[in-house]
Amino acid sequence: MIALAHHPTFSVLFPFSQSQPHGHCSSRKLLAPRKDQLYKSVSKPRVIMALASNEEGGIRVGERLYLGMDFGTSGARYALIDKQGTIHSEGKREYPVLMSDEKMDWVRSWRAALFSLLEDIPIHLRPLVASISIDGTSATTLIVDSNTGEPLWRPFLYNESCPDALPTVKSVAPANHTVCSGSSTLCKLVSWWNIEGSNKKSALLLHQADWLLWLLHGKLGVSDYNNALKVGYDPASDSYPSWLRSQPYSQLLPSVIAPGTSIGNLKEEIRTQFGFQEDCIVCAGTTDSIAAFLAARAAQPGKAVTSLGSTLAIKLLSTTRIDDARFGVYSHRLDDKWLVGGASNTGGAVLKQFFTDEQLQKLSEQINPMEASPLDYYPLKAVGERFPVADPNLVPRYSILAAFVVGTQKCLALVNFIQPKAIPPCSTFAEYLTNLLIKTPNIVFITFPPKKRPKFQKNKATSTTRK
Repeated sequence: MIALAHHPTFSVLFPFSQSQPHGHCSSRKLLAPRKDQLYKSVSKPRVIMALASNEEGGIRVGERLYLGMDFGTSGARYALIDKQGTIHSEGKREYPVLMSDEKMDWVRSWRAALFSLLEDIPIHLRPLVASISIDGTSATTLIVDSNTGEPLWRPFLYNESCPDALPTVKSVAPANHTVCSGSSTLCKLVSWWNIEGSNKKSALLLHQADWLLWLLHGKLGVSDYNNALKVGYDPASDSYPSWLRSQPYSQLLPSVIAPGTSIGNLKEEIRTQFGFQEDCIVCAGTTDSIAAFLAARAAQPGKAVTSLGSTLAIKLLSTTRIDDARFGVYSHRLDDKWLVGGASNTGGAVLKQFFTDEQLQKLSEQINPMEASPLDYYPLKAVGERFPVADPNLVPRYSILAAFVVGTQKCLALVNFIQPKAIPPCSTFAEYLTNLLIKTPNIVFITFPPKKRPKFQKNKATSTTRK
């Protein structure tokens, strides 16, 4: 059983450093932080204590629990569930702001958040945990030392584009393949490979979830086929394709197993420190948006789930695989079906640039989701978009930001804008979305009225059916 749990609420969005300028994906080695930069601002824990416990009759004798941890754009959370999906405890942490060379040290921040979440789990529930798994942001990439597991380079974040590597990737990959996007994991690997000269032989590629799970099980070099998709792994054949294996940088690729597969037992020192049982296992993870889809329990083909936090992602369950890098559309494997979708750079983080949580709460109360927006906005935190068009040069568009300050009704169009953004350009998305979950402190459910259901335009896309 995969121990992933996703919750529709979202921790307070946290500011993060901008990506490298588009047109080149520069890389620099990790530098040791100066003492005066070690802790500029550390977030306070925000923990929701146990909803039920074995002492209160919420857990039957002999029943085990399953721990899932979600590492998103700006914070991490955990949920402890039973086999029926009942949540017995949950909590969340903002990523602590740990600086290195005047920039955010994401690796140390993620590590700190992981062990803070383990500490937040109620002590009396820890011995009941049977398995642990983690989801992370798709295409967030780490190059680590294959002997120590410690990063050799700063991490490449999920939305970071490496157009300098794109010509090389396109020269070896099939046309319109998922990796033929500047933000793909493979482009990030190639960009690093072309710059680095000394550490290639001892390097290993891991995704965010892979590395965090390694901290728990200690077996370096294991990934899952959901996270490995954007580095070129073929989930249909359960292997890396020959065109990728023939490249010199293929030596960095991790081994791949199915999400939820047991990797090994929890490390002894962690079991001892936190009070987990000896038989507690660590399972391969997945991406954050796939975890959200699983939590929504959309089991029938044609059902779609949109998760909107700092950024926006959409997944639709399909019997047909569709991949087209031009539109940022790709397909993750889910057992014998496919999760077709994409991820946009627009989302709640744009709003957090201009508003406090209190202001967003007041503005959201004025939203009428049945009214169409008259404004032509394209809200992005920075230049560049991934979906519904892969364009690293797309410029944000919002022309009357001053009006937001006075909270006029027209300003709410920026929030309402997210609704039509959920509709992708791919004709396979045949069903309209019934609900749009906004994972912000003020949750708004937006429903399409029957007379205003979105129409889908047909676009040519590379499509293959998995036998």
